[in-house]
Amino acid sequence: MTQPLDRDIGNCRALIIDSNPTSRSILATQLRDFGVGHVVQCSRINDARRQLEVREFDVVLCDYHFHAGQYSGQELLDDLRRAQLLPFSTVFIMVTAEASYAKVAEAAEGALDGYLLKPHTATALGARLKQARHRKRVLKDIFEAIEANAFDEAARLCLQRFHDRGEFWLYAARIGAELLLRLDRAKDAQKLYEAVIATQALPWARLGVARAQLDDSQSAPAQRTLESLIGDQPGYADAYDVMGRLQVDQGQFGQALETYRQASALTPSSITRLQKQGALAFYLGEREESTKALERAATLGISSKMFDFQSLVLLAVARFHERDSKGLQRCLDNLSHALEKAPESARLKRFVAIVSTFHLMLQRQVGAVVAAVKEQTAELRDEHFDLEAACNLLTLLAQLRSAELELDMAEDWIDALALRFASTKTLGELLARAAGGHPPYAERVRAAQQRITELAEQAMGHSLAGQHANAVRALLEQGRATLNGKLIDMARLSLQRHHAQIDDAATLSAQIDELRTRYAAAQALPAIGERGRQAGGLRLRSAQAVAAVKVAVSPAA
Repeated sequence: MTQPLDRDIGNCRALIIDSNPTSRSILATQLRDFGVGHVVQCSRINDARRQLEVREFDVVLCDYHFHAGQYSGQELLDDLRRAQLLPFSTVFIMVTAEASYAKVAEAAEGALDGYLLKPHTATALGARLKQARHRKRVLKDIFEAIEANAFDEAARLCLQRFHDRGEFWLYAARIGAELLLRLDRAKDAQKLYEAVIATQALPWARLGVARAQLDDSQSAPAQRTLESLIGDQPGYADAYDVMGRLQVDQGQFGQALETYRQASALTPSSITRLQKQGALAFYLGEREESTKALERAATLGISSKMFDFQSLVLLAVARFHERDSKGLQRCLDNLSHALEKAPESARLKRFVAIVSTFHLMLQRQVGAVVAAVKEQTAELRDEHFDLEAACNLLTLLAQLRSAELELDMAEDWIDALALRFASTKTLGELLARAAGGHPPYAERVRAAQQRITELAEQAMGHSLAGQHANAVRALLEQGRATLNGKLIDMARLSLQRHHAQIDDAATLSAQIDELRTRYAAAQALPAIGERGRQAGGLRLRSAQAVAAVKVAVSPAA
């Protein structure tokens, strides 16, 4: 029997993912010879993903290439990393016959612990495992700080190891930069990434610079950084994620869709990238492309925590448009099942309500449809009613109108939604696209966004005339009436700038803060095709995040 790798190896849990039974058997035997106490085997990558979503493993040995159209081991790692389902303590080693530099580099970008080429020897596997487990022990203090949500301390430890050029300093630098971004220290993160680049021009560091520039509102430099990186590394899929995020933020939806298409082409079985492509194609009216991408995402991952159930809402719209009652019923059944697992999720409740209304309309139950719509529109001023909910409700109202159901209050509801959420040209256009099923509604949304701009200009006219208190009061009054985040923020900034010249500044400040506290979070641009993930990031998996992702299928709004 081979000598145990280390004294703790007997408590180790390992997962082997390989479609070849002979390869699995050899790897299992070698692991047991090293002293690994528990070995689980999977022949299909989807089965492995489900295992990794509900159980923790100390070691994962994963084949790179799978047959029968299944996605690659690299895509599995990428999706796990995105969804915060892979602890830092887990050793992930890719086993493959691919010996090209491109594949080795691709694996390194996924923050792998090792890369083992077939055919391999037990000695080679043992060396990879020993090295990876040693790194986990050396960086244990950093990982423990992250698990405890002590991000400031974890960042300090990373920076210290980087500056001291301690063992595994480059890996620590990558984690440290992610922590700095999470702590809203974009300039410090950019400096760290640039220091890494000065040592080695690594693609992940260049991407980190772009992300830091974006977080610091440096859109033009970020775009130049990304264009240069993609030009040098056209196969680096994470770079397309960040470029797409930049383009969406700037309202360049057509360019963003093309970017997401390229990302999906590079990783054709990535659930999150398919959802990005499908969602944006939906809003741009590319119905066939949207349906195809979202259907594939659902087929690959509807039972996965990586799947965003917003995709089923968009698919339900397609089924309604096609008058496919059975397909629409399947969407509703899947959403209802998800809600049974997370009955407190306000987000899932809204999804079920929207899709149920479409289903009622196909059944010609007009009275029930009208009642359902009135119930949903009653939430328009709710503090938890967010931009995603607004887009879905606009889509519903537009689709019902195109199906010749005319609702008396529809135009009022459209105006209320648009005035609340169309705080920028980008958001206004996204909302207009959501209402695109009935072009007059889309134009009402665009007109409302222009109205917000006019209200802001009128209020600021008071400031130009030296009437700063009147400007703040006008912005506050319109902000309270519309719940528009732009107007509320302008009131706050104007008050801060002219505080000394306004007699009741303290009272106005309290009123503005109360509005911002209640309504600011709902104004954020939703992630296209995924929920709560920073494009291009190395996920920092804390104990709190793990608990949240295991408890709920989808977060409550």
